[in-house]
Amino acid sequence: MKNFIHIAHTSKSPKYIQIVDSVIDNIQKGKLQTGEQLPSIAQLATSQGIARVTIVKAYDILKKKGVILSQHGKGFYIASDAVKIKLNIFVLFDTMNAYKQILYAAFRDSLPPDTSCSIFFHHYDINLFQSLIKNNAGKYNFYVVMPHFDEDVSGILKQIPADKLLLIDKTVANLGGDFIAIYQDFESDVKNALSEVLNRIKKYKALLLVPGNKQFQYVPAEIINGFTEFCKTHRIEHKVLDKFNEKDVKPGNAYIIFSDADLIQFLKLCNKNKWKPGKDIGLISYDETPVKEILANGITVLTTDFENMGRKAGEMIKKRVHRKIANPYKMIIRKTL
Repeated sequence: MKNFIHIAHTSKSPKYIQIVDSVIDNIQKGKLQTGEQLPSIAQLATSQGIARVTIVKAYDILKKKGVILSQHGKGFYIASDAVKIKLNIFVLFDTMNAYKQILYAAFRDSLPPDTSCSIFFHHYDINLFQSLIKNNAGKYNFYVVMPHFDEDVSGILKQIPADKLLLIDKTVANLGGDFIAIYQDFESDVKNALSEVLNRIKKYKALLLVPGNKQFQYVPAEIINGFTEFCKTHRIEHKVLDKFNEKDVKPGNAYIIFSDADLIQFLKLCNKNKWKPGKDIGLISYDETPVKEILANGITVLTTDFENMGRKAGEMIKKRVHRKIANPYKMIIRKTL
């Protein structure tokens, strides 16, 4: 007799729901199959330290769903391993913007039509991030989290069972367990992508990185590290600015701009001074969106493939594939560099 039923006594999820979810989840993973016997009510009560009435309630729900059956004097058995459970997913992003819309649309399209998603935003507020996870722990059968913080949030994420967690866009080094992740390798990605356009960058006097307002734009420390290392390796004059300031924008330099709001201000300033991006001044934007193909006759972009990221995330949840994979990253070369 196999016992894959485990109770998290600190979880906010009712214990009878945890039993139901545990049985169904293990059937879907192939760990429990038709005809296999479950622990008796007495055995489970003793091994998990819970009341018999809790187990009776859980087994009754499983019987009504047709998942298990009982035989008088013999116990409880898996009635069918052809179990389908509706996905109910908690999604926690930093903010919503153009590229997140692309990511989220691809994610939803890759999931079964009856999937229910509840989407929340932490806006780079670690206290809000912690509160949203704490208050929703145990309420969903899967959690998709974008941990856009340079602080270690592994302790917060441990409130979610690892086998129900998917980290998207960024992984967390100190978080153990069999969680899913599809992420950007920010430092290596930036160095490799900038190396593709080294000759173009060297046309300019200096390369400046403009991170944007920290309240509205997350720029991982790994990106700054990758940018700095690239410039030092290739002896490129460089600087990381605290924020966008018109006084720092000068012809002859090239700029990597993260915020779309700063990008618009930059292009307005170019128009005002009759500077032609790609000739008088260099411009690289961060994160591809459809409008960047059109603005300024096409803006050069450093970007990951957000459509692929969303699609892969949905597929891994749907197929219960527990992997950690880096998402494709590229430089899209257009006329502004």
